[in-house]
Amino acid sequence: MGKPNPENLVPYKWKKGQSGNPNGRPKKLPLIKDLMALILGEEKEGKTAAEQILKVIRASAAKGNVKAAEFLFHYAYGKPTQKVENVGEPTEIRIIRE
Repeated sequence: MGKPNPENLVPYKWKKGQSGNPNGRPKKLPLIKDLMALILGEEKEGKTAAEQILKVIRASAAKGNVKAAEFLFHYAYGKPTQKVENVGEPTEIRIIRE
């Protein structure tokens, strides 16, 4: 196959000052933390969405929902640490609970 005929390429050349990509680079998705801050910060009846959600979780925990209580305690105080001790053989692991 030979070289293309230059006369056939002229209509496809960019004009001076013209961009080959007029819409530009595609926009990136916003960061999830920015979206969460925006959505959870929305106010309705003087309370943010985050406040309303936490009140529902608190009410659920007060009614005996253990998962809701765990969520609140873990978020407020962090999960308890668990020490692991390797004794002897590499496959033997002993978990120490305090």
